[in-house]
Amino acid sequence: MVELLWEENNGIEKDTIEELTYRSNLIGSDRRVCNWGGGNTSFKTTAKNFKDEEVTMMWVKGSGSDLATMNATNFTALNLDDLLELQQRETMSDEEMVAYLEHCMINKNDPRASIETLLHAFLPYKHIDHTHPDAIISICCAPNGRAIAKEIYGERFVWVPYIRPGFTLSKMIAEAVQNNPNAELVLMEKHGLVVWGNTALESYTKTIEVINEAQNYLDHAMKKKELFGGQLVAPHKNPLQILETILPIIRGEASNYERLIANYDRSEEVLEFVNSVEAKNLSAIGAACPDHLVHTKMTPLFIEWDQDEATIEQVIRTGIKQYQQQYIKYFELHKGPNDKMFTPSPRVILIQGIGMVNLGKDSKSCFISNSLYHRAIVVMKGSYALGGFTSLSEAESFAIEYWPLELYKLSLAPKEGEFSRQIAFVTGGAGGIGSETCREFARGGAHIVLADLNLEGAQKVALSINEQFGDNRAIAIKMDVTKEEEIVEAFRQTILTYGGVDIVVNNAGLATSSPFEDTTLDEWNLNMAVLGTGYFLVSREGFKIMKMQELGGNFIFVGSKNSIYAGKNAAAYSSVKALETHLARCIAAEGGDYGIRSNSVLPDAVLQGSAIWGSKWREERAAAYKIDPDELENHYKARTVLKENIYPADIAKSIAFFASQASSKTTGCMLTVDGGVAAAFTR
Repeated sequence: MVELLWEENNGIEKDTIEELTYRSNLIGSDRRVCNWGGGNTSFKTTAKNFKDEEVTMMWVKGSGSDLATMNATNFTALNLDDLLELQQRETMSDEEMVAYLEHCMINKNDPRASIETLLHAFLPYKHIDHTHPDAIISICCAPNGRAIAKEIYGERFVWVPYIRPGFTLSKMIAEAVQNNPNAELVLMEKHGLVVWGNTALESYTKTIEVINEAQNYLDHAMKKKELFGGQLVAPHKNPLQILETILPIIRGEASNYERLIANYDRSEEVLEFVNSVEAKNLSAIGAACPDHLVHTKMTPLFIEWDQDEATIEQVIRTGIKQYQQQYIKYFELHKGPNDKMFTPSPRVILIQGIGMVNLGKDSKSCFISNSLYHRAIVVMKGSYALGGFTSLSEAESFAIEYWPLELYKLSLAPKEGEFSRQIAFVTGGAGGIGSETCREFARGGAHIVLADLNLEGAQKVALSINEQFGDNRAIAIKMDVTKEEEIVEAFRQTILTYGGVDIVVNNAGLATSSPFEDTTLDEWNLNMAVLGTGYFLVSREGFKIMKMQELGGNFIFVGSKNSIYAGKNAAAYSSVKALETHLARCIAAEGGDYGIRSNSVLPDAVLQGSAIWGSKWREERAAAYKIDPDELENHYKARTVLKENIYPADIAKSIAFFASQASSKTTGCMLTVDGGVAAAFTR
């Protein structure tokens, strides 16, 4: 059952925008009550217009916001008298309605009003809530839903046959409520619930009570019927191993039209559904609510699989190709003259024995499609228990998916950046160059994996990125580049989090300094293990994934001025830095056939934020130049042609250049970022 969350002593003044915000957040906080991004709330009051005249007005949720997280700025204030004049009209197109609503806005800086604004205006109640509760939609999507509603609510409800939201539906609901003096709620076929009240608390309480009446009925019905027909397939014994194998393949095949991020879900609720007898048939019927369509498409891709691990790759590839072909036919059949096809790849993939995979332009999009399909599963469970599940026709599903008023919400998203839809794996991500590189990629829209021996430092950087750019944009993984098993595990976690990898930055580092004759085997082996073998192992694992995805890829090696200059008292360090850049060129030569590029950035003396320069290396280099350690920064600046110090941001921008389209025809290149050290000019 859904709980009443309203706190009586909340300190909020009644009949204010603050109270409407509070009520909306409570409704949205429980996804059983309202879908992500769906539903709308309102209340009517008086306000001053631009002429300082008191007018009757209505606050309503603005288009594109989410009830759970919206604030007062996400509502729109409209002149109610102007809205009510529309009740005299017989018809009105969507375009006319949107234009009219804009003229009714009291503050032109408010967001565009909800698609269902007129529904709120035409009902003569002070507070109104429209939601998409699982229990209600289960009834509204059942073939006998109206009869069931009568059993539950008697004469207290109005049933409205499905039509698309807008002017006509708003008039229909208002007239139906007016003609039923006992009406306390509206049930919208295949859509949702509308209730009202004289106070915000009354409206909110009525929403919860009506939902719980429906849920109580459903609970009894579900006890009488085996859910989804019972289990057909047992859960696979090694699901994560299978996911590690197939997620890069899924991501590659699904990104034929535009690059996508992928994640997975193996929750009990998902497994109960995908492994059931009726899952394939139910998932093919259509969306559980019109609000789902833009984010989930009409249907998911359902993968039947005999759990033979040798066949899963081909089954996945074939399934995605067939889905894309079918979606193109669906688009061609229903498209209008101005419709532009979305990527035909699935947003939701259901795999027997494994679970659900969600695809989207970023982690947030994956989360939304995941969240909405969880709601669909619950709705299908309820409808199935009541006798069956129904959905919109194919033509109406298309009309909603490509409806300009729904597409407007998508247009509110921030513009994508250079690295949007890409996954960057950065070793040494907690350090000066590494952390700045991660932030540079985040600013460009990438998802980032910070792999570092210093887990706490990497976590702090990841946290700051997520706080600024959104949840799950960055993750931190503890990884020692000298340990093959940790590298393999780090890439495994990368796949399971984002679906693959596009950019690998080999940046983990250390440095030692000693005269050649004093260089020990341990010192030599340490440099070789971290800067040589470590870079090789990281690159090899990343290369494997890029080949599986068939999306190309980028390797960027952070070398050094010493990669081409024999630094004094640094034989071990200089030698392995030369090895790095040659390894990068080897990868470039071998990766070209797969669209995989590999380049090197050669910095010098990046002291700021560097763990290396905070170690013995500073004293060792100062001794080599016979100067005090505090003089090092000026020493390095003075020896450059440009008389410049080099900072982490300088290197990060160079790394980003090599990962970007600006360098799409460059591979096997070494770029010096050292202020111009003449002794290190390439020859």
